[in-house]
Amino acid sequence: MSSTLTTQRTTEHSPAQATLTGTGRLLRTMIRRDRVRTTAWVVGLGLLGFYFAHAIQVIAEDTSELVSLTVMFADPVGRMMVGPGYGMDAPTHERFFAAGYVLFLYLLCALMSIFTVVRHTRADEQAGRSDLVRATVVGRHAPLTAALILTVLANLAVGVLVFGGAVSAGYAFTGSMLVAAGGVATGVFFGGLGAVTAQLASSSRSASGFAGAVLGLAYVVRMAGDMAAPGGSSLSWFSPLAWAQQTAPYVVDRAWPLLPLVGGGVLLAACGFVLSTRRDVGSGILPTRLGRSSAHSFLGTPWGMAYRTLRGGLRGWGIALVLTAAMYGSFTQTMVDAGDDLPAEFSQIFAGQDMIAGYVAYMSLFLAVFVAAAGVNAMGHLRGEELSGRAELGVSTSMGRGMWLVAHLCVIVAGVFSMLVMIGLVMAATAVATMATPVDGLFTDAMVASVHQFPAVLAVLGVVAAFFGWLPRFAMPIGWLLVGCAGALSAFGPLLELPDAVLSLNVFGHLAGFPVEDITGTPVVALTAVGTLGIVLGLAGWRQRDIHNV
Repeated sequence: MSSTLTTQRTTEHSPAQATLTGTGRLLRTMIRRDRVRTTAWVVGLGLLGFYFAHAIQVIAEDTSELVSLTVMFADPVGRMMVGPGYGMDAPTHERFFAAGYVLFLYLLCALMSIFTVVRHTRADEQAGRSDLVRATVVGRHAPLTAALILTVLANLAVGVLVFGGAVSAGYAFTGSMLVAAGGVATGVFFGGLGAVTAQLASSSRSASGFAGAVLGLAYVVRMAGDMAAPGGSSLSWFSPLAWAQQTAPYVVDRAWPLLPLVGGGVLLAACGFVLSTRRDVGSGILPTRLGRSSAHSFLGTPWGMAYRTLRGGLRGWGIALVLTAAMYGSFTQTMVDAGDDLPAEFSQIFAGQDMIAGYVAYMSLFLAVFVAAAGVNAMGHLRGEELSGRAELGVSTSMGRGMWLVAHLCVIVAGVFSMLVMIGLVMAATAVATMATPVDGLFTDAMVASVHQFPAVLAVLGVVAAFFGWLPRFAMPIGWLLVGCAGALSAFGPLLELPDAVLSLNVFGHLAGFPVEDITGTPVVALTAVGTLGIVLGLAGWRQRDIHNV
């Protein structure tokens, strides 16, 4: 009898332990599933940090050249773009690195964390994998716990690589440690946010969208707060993105601003665990909005079906980009006022000596890259429709598989074109409204500059469509790679004086920088042809391959 009781005691677990049963096995499974995805994120961010740390030493070899560049980050417009500008009154290479570049690393750490948590929680529930997992001996909180552990490990790996890159450039140990810790803490915070939104939303797209909206709001609040005063203002402290930068690496070297980031991440993760017990598996806390009792006849057509499927994501991207265009347009006069103090390198970024024309050209290009990102995101939704089985239901109707893809591609192309038109219209209107002295042709130039980017956006969509048709597994990685290269090379390519072979990888770099440069027909025709050919190839491949082909 005593031996039996002893055996029972050794096999019993507390309720807390029971809810975490199987966490280790799930973590190993997640690591195996993400061995390519997470490794790409970690290595990419590590290399980006290494590049940023060393590039500034190539751009500005001595102190005089470095001082001429500090205006980029010290004036209100510069602080709006990159951060509070600590140490720009006495710049060094390490301070320039921290003030000008680490914000982009923090943004990418936040995105990596959101995507990782949502992928292994809400996306698994949506795909039905969680039902299979929970049918085994797995605790209720094990999937979320394993996803959060994976997220923390990935951020720690990024932090180690960023720290190594900064130290290898000869930067101070403490400041480099704070730069790396800021990225880890930012990732922890937004990983916790992803844990909450995964419980609130009923789909992975909505969960990522909610978290992305909070990230975007944090960026906008940081912009307004950092622009108000050097070192940031009280408004900056309302943005989680600003907390890591308030450590002021290589200047003040204070670690306590990281505490609210880590504490907030832990608190959000705890909220995620609590919310997960308040819902059924597969459902979200927020109820799904009921549709109308009767549908319009348009929804019974292939175009209506595609529009209904894609409108949410395209509309969300469109609203965010239009608001961003309004903000950038309103800063046109500020840029003109600061134009005389800007160094030649800053003018190089804006593609010319005419500050207004260069600013319009650069901002049109910058926003067009995000329009391309919206298009790639919509293409990813098509892949999700295929993997979830809904595409199979659609192609089984009288529309057929060819018309299904044609309708969705037409909606995506029309959506991104409409975004470019609205962005140009809003940026032109706000620029004209805020200029102290009227500028002839400013409204028309801003409109044309935005719409002029459409061939490049179409080329990106064409490449993704071609891979979707023939090699669907690689469609999204290729699409995001094109967008990432375009964003990085557009922002830093001219400043870093990269070789033409590298700059040619930027799809948007082939177009003329209107209104600084006259529009030429050759790149417009070539990019349009690439986009059109890619869509045709994608349709051909879609007709021949099996659905659910991975």
